[in-house]
Amino acid sequence: MRTEGNEDAVDETTTDTFVLEGSLVAIMAVACGIAVANLYYAQPLLDTLAHTFGVSTGTAGLIVTLTQLGYALGLVVLVPLGDVLNRRRLIVTIMLGTAVALAVAAESPDIRVFLAASLAVGTTSVVAMILVPFAATLAQDYNRGRVVGQVMSGLLMGILLARTASGFLADAAGWRAVFWAAAVLMLAQAGVLWRMLPDVHSQRRLSYPELLVSVLPLLREEPVLRRRIVYGAAMFATFSALWTCLPFLLSRPPYGYSDSLIGAFGLIGAVGALSASAAGRMADRGWSRATTGAFLATVLFSFWLMDVGSESLIAMIIGVALMDLGMQGTQITNQSEIYRLRPEARSRITTAYMTSFFLGGAVGSSLSAWLYQFYGWRGVCVLCMGFALVALLFWLTEWHSKPAS
Repeated sequence: MRTEGNEDAVDETTTDTFVLEGSLVAIMAVACGIAVANLYYAQPLLDTLAHTFGVSTGTAGLIVTLTQLGYALGLVVLVPLGDVLNRRRLIVTIMLGTAVALAVAAESPDIRVFLAASLAVGTTSVVAMILVPFAATLAQDYNRGRVVGQVMSGLLMGILLARTASGFLADAAGWRAVFWAAAVLMLAQAGVLWRMLPDVHSQRRLSYPELLVSVLPLLREEPVLRRRIVYGAAMFATFSALWTCLPFLLSRPPYGYSDSLIGAFGLIGAVGALSASAAGRMADRGWSRATTGAFLATVLFSFWLMDVGSESLIAMIIGVALMDLGMQGTQITNQSEIYRLRPEARSRITTAYMTSFFLGGAVGSSLSAWLYQFYGWRGVCVLCMGFALVALLFWLTEWHSKPAS
């Protein structure tokens, strides 16, 4: 497949003539990881940023809040554009915008400028959610799940490594170097994607308001999408609840871990990233229904284990690994299935699915923090087992429906 320059401009309806090469899949996976990492660079630096700008830790915490709000905003206002605009140009343009926002963050003179830059960074980092459906569009039917799994593996590794890389670089060269390095990475990646991505034109003509409104009928007309939203929202609720409250548990006896050790705990999530491609391959083989149930049951069991073994380091490590494997496996299976629905609406399907996904995470995070305050770690585990059980019971109703999903 030739992918250089405008010579490769084709109509989206002809993408089945392309052979999506492994090298391009790898490039898209790396691009997703680099893009989503921007959401997490500031998290280990909050205390340093609070001191630099002379603000309270509560004010510094707004950095994370505004970054996440920006991401939600981008899902709604930018991701649907992938269904009507030239994706190659859209992706590169948004990446250039991210680079500018990161440079502003790096040179921020005060907290107000940094907060505004954080909002912009979050909004433009949704480019990863344009790349994933683009990869699904370029893939063939027989390997779409595998391709989505490989691209999502890159995204997951970006999430896992961002905090660690940020901390090490900040210690070595200061916090501003973190954001300058991220800006350079985005510029470099934009150049690579401009050269390598096929120049695919869409023939759909919708006004911007019509485009945004057209997301809603998808929810009404696609039962598979609605079902997969329930699974995804429930699983991300458990994920967010765990990582909101786990630092509280690990910082107290019998653990008493430092911030760096608690951060390193996140590397256990590599198990989930490694499972992504396997989950995609199983979806390609038509095993989505059975594997979804297995992944949901894995998450349910993981929180039972972390509840009864809350004072055992081995039990906690196994529990976190199983939770991440189940959550990420469900996520990849969900995306493999929803991208089989309407090829012409994959970006809008992404908006519907991922917006619900992050709403589930917000619910899980807020409820778990409140429950931990009154009921401790057991309250968090019971909440997460409840989310997983509801999803598993809903999965049982799938066996009475005709279409496999």
